[in-house]
Amino acid sequence: MKRIFTALTGLALGLGFQTNALAQEFTIKFATIAPENSTWLNVMREYDAAIRKESGGRLGFKIYAGGVQGEDKDVIPKIRLGQLHSAGLTGFGLGKITPKLRILDSPFLFASYDEVDHLYGQLDAELNKALLDNGFVNLGWAEVGFVYVYTNAPVRSPADMKGVKMWMWEGDPIAEATFRAFDIQPIPLSVIDVLTSLQTGLINGAYTSPLACIVLQWNTRVKYMMNIPLADASGAVVVSKTMYDKLPTDLQEILTRNGKKFMRDLTLKSRKENADAIQTLKKTGVQIIEANTPKAMEEYSAAGKRARQSLVGKQYDQAFLDRIDKTISDFRSQHKSSK
Repeated sequence: MKRIFTALTGLALGLGFQTNALAQEFTIKFATIAPENSTWLNVMREYDAAIRKESGGRLGFKIYAGGVQGEDKDVIPKIRLGQLHSAGLTGFGLGKITPKLRILDSPFLFASYDEVDHLYGQLDAELNKALLDNGFVNLGWAEVGFVYVYTNAPVRSPADMKGVKMWMWEGDPIAEATFRAFDIQPIPLSVIDVLTSLQTGLINGAYTSPLACIVLQWNTRVKYMMNIPLADASGAVVVSKTMYDKLPTDLQEILTRNGKKFMRDLTLKSRKENADAIQTLKKTGVQIIEANTPKAMEEYSAAGKRARQSLVGKQYDQAFLDRIDKTISDFRSQHKSSK
């Protein structure tokens, strides 16, 4: 689901760390929609500093932050053309490379981060290979975190959702399938148009992570947040296989090892900051709507299943979906029995 950050799922690199520039042999041009001074940017700076140090200044990133190179849909073609080499992509962008990866963004699939970590662990090798087969090397998963719905009228049940003029990230099949499962017609817009559209009333509902809601200032134009996570927004830092193959073996190892380490750090920091952001949202006047009654949860779960099923043959096949559902179901059964 949206790649919401996507919007933040984002990550980027400072223009600093020009250590020993004359000795630098390989510069990886990296793009992200993440803004300056964000956690994503700070972690990428740490990542950059680490690979520069370990490589003796031979390898480093050049970062284009804040969406100056465009959104995911703009950046991926530039990487394929060699104008850029790497990016911090949301699930939307990753799905453009490997469609079945969008299962990670599907609605009401996860109930906890333990489930998220378990499924990623089960799928890691398979999805990394799928990315590689399509010309990209995964340097590390960097999820945006749980995504929530924000509105200007309280939403306590799926029925209430039908009265919302809901935003949808333009061109996102997961978002479209999700809201169709609720029998509503979302309004497709670019991420950068959401704030203005909330101000004008073109839309009165949107979705993203709590931290992104604050960073993007959407919290200034919404009144309510539904307390049930809509989805877990995936993300990753990828580099083109073409660029990766140009690197000597020792630099490949430095790049990938540090990528996994720093992206895991980013994921854990994002989870904590999202939890903290919910408290900040409350302080700024956003009301948290308790919508997790047994009946509502059953209805939301059913909508999620309808949305996932509707994408069979488009994003993934039935066998893959069945395997995902079984993996989550088995984990829940084991976790429940261990309590």
